Amino acid sequence: MANCFFVTDLHGNPARYQKLFQAIGAERPESVFIGGDFLPAPYYPPTSVHISPRDFIYKYLLKQLIRLRQDLKNAYPRVFLIMGNDDPRFEEAAVRDVASQGIWEYIHNRKTGFRDYQIYGYTYVPPTPYRLKDWERYDVSRFVDLGSISPEEGIRSFPVSDQEKRYATIQDDLARLTGDDSMDKAIFLFHSPPYKTALDLAGLEGKMIDHVPLDPHVGSIAVRRFIESRQPLLTLHGHVHESAKLSWSWRDLIGRTHCFSAAHDGPELALVRFDPDDLAAAARQHI
Repeated sequence: MANCFFVTDLHGNPARYQKLFQAIGAERPESVFIGGDFLPAPYYPPTSVHISPRDFIYKYLLKQLIRLRQDLKNAYPRVFLIMGNDDPRFEEAAVRDVASQGIWEYIHNRKTGFRDYQIYGYTYVPPTPYRLKDWERYDVSRFVDLGSISPEEGIRSFPVSDQEKRYATIQDDLARLTGDDSMDKAIFLFHSPPYKTALDLAGLEGKMIDHVPLDPHVGSIAVRRFIESRQPLLTLHGHVHESAKLSWSWRDLIGRTHCFSAAHDGPELALVRFDPDDLAAAARQHI
């Protein structure tokens, strides 16, 4: 039996992080999955600390996690982490530096082992209406939803080639990441939810631009097709904060694949506890 935690979209909120650290100290999970958007964002002033993302990593997160590791010793969990579309890619170097100290494992676009499971991480989301494009890709083609900004526009904190901006897709990335790997014991830490599920419903119902209705489902078609065709054991998602409130569900099932979301639009920490050997018994709690 493996006791695992999953959280996402904490957006630099110290109150949520303290609840997470307290839960880790009390329950001693074997692993903790952090699904991106973990740094302060400038448009979340009511709940975020007013320091730079770099300072938040080194002056807050690193210190807190070192203290937790000292307290827990051998019971310190493996922490699997990816960034999210609100986390500037410029800070990826600091994320990798902390990973080199054994505090967490940065798994974007890579795989690693956990018990007899394979863990995969992937950050990119389809185009959004937001201007920061560090972690946005075209989904399955160069189509952009009404109201969204293409990856070729917007701003970036980290330079990439024009070729990548124009032609890279989530669909191609997932094919390269997984190859011919067996998915029977695969756990994916995504930031984007799969398209047209209980996990990607945004507050766009009835809204229009130029008399054209917006699609309230904002997840990734590529992620959905990947799950449908490859059937991994479990996928973990965030990004769409209001989805559970609007759909009345934080979990979905695509074929045999269990899909969980820990995104939450309230002030609480949404904590998903799960055992990969008994996914039906997974639970989500607001702390």
